[in-house]
Amino acid sequence: MKRVAILGPGLLGGSLALALRDQGASRVSVWGRRPAAVEEVAQSGFADFASTDLQAVVEGAELVILCTPIGVMGELSRAFSPSLAPGALVTDVGSVKGPVVADLQAIFGGSAHFVGSHPMAGSEQTGWSAARADLFQRSVCIVTPSPQTDGPAVQAITAFWESVGCSVRLLGPEEHDEVVAFVSHLPHLLAATLVAMVAEQKGNAFDFSGPGFRDTTRIAGGPPAMWTEILQSNRAAVRKSAEAMIEKLREIVTLLDRDSPDATQRMNQFLTEAKVHRDQLRRPL
Repeated sequence: MKRVAILGPGLLGGSLALALRDQGASRVSVWGRRPAAVEEVAQSGFADFASTDLQAVVEGAELVILCTPIGVMGELSRAFSPSLAPGALVTDVGSVKGPVVADLQAIFGGSAHFVGSHPMAGSEQTGWSAARADLFQRSVCIVTPSPQTDGPAVQAITAFWESVGCSVRLLGPEEHDEVVAFVSHLPHLLAATLVAMVAEQKGNAFDFSGPGFRDTTRIAGGPPAMWTEILQSNRAAVRKSAEAMIEKLREIVTLLDRDSPDATQRMNQFLTEAKVHRDQLRRPL
C-alpha cells in the first residue's frame, strides 16, 4: 500500500505508523481529533502528514485504518466515506467485531471495501508515546470477513497485516467475538475483579504483593472507558465466558473443601493440565 491513512494516534495507530515508516514503502497520514495529539505526531516525524482535517487525511488513501474506539467508528466512516478513492480499502483494529462489521459494511457498500481486523497486540499503556515499531511482530491478527466481504479485499488486508509481522487467522465476526471473550475480554474482567476483591476484602495485602500479583493484574491498568465500551459491546459473549469461569471456580472450591488423597490428586492434575496449556503459549508463531 503506497498511501495509508491511520485514524487515531494511539498505541496501535502509532505502532502501525512506526512499522510502516521502517518499511519505507508507504506515505502515512495520521488523523487525530485533538490538536495536541496531532502536534505530537507531527513533531515525532513518524508520519508524512498529520491533521485534524479528516478529509485531508483520507484523500487519495489506498488503505484507511480505523484505530479509534469502536463506538465512534461508524460516525467517522460516514464522515469520510465520500472522500475515498474508488476501490479503497478500509479496516479497523477494534476488539469487537459483530456490530462493527455490520455497521461499516453497510457504510462502505459502494466503491470502497471494508474488511474487519483485530490485531491481538497491545499493552495497558496508551497513546502515541507508547508506540513501538515491533508491536505486531509475531502477533496474531484476526481478519473477520462476512459472506458479503470482497475476496480480493480480504487477501489484500491479510497481506498488509503479514507485512507488519502478524500471523493472520480468519474468523467470522460472531465467532471472533466469542473467541476473544475468552482470551481477551474475560482476562481483563478477571484482573480488574481480582484487584477490586482484594481492595474490598484485605486492602493492606497490596503492601505485600509481589511480581505474581502484579503480572496477573497488569491488564487491569488499561483505560477504563475503552474497556467499559468493549465489555458492553460484547456483553453476551463475555457473560457466557464469565459464567463458565464461575463454574470452574466452583469445581476448584469443592476440591479445596475436601481433605483426601483423591482431592489432592485431582488438584495436581488440574494444575498440571493448566501448566501444559500455558506453556504452549510461549511457542513462537
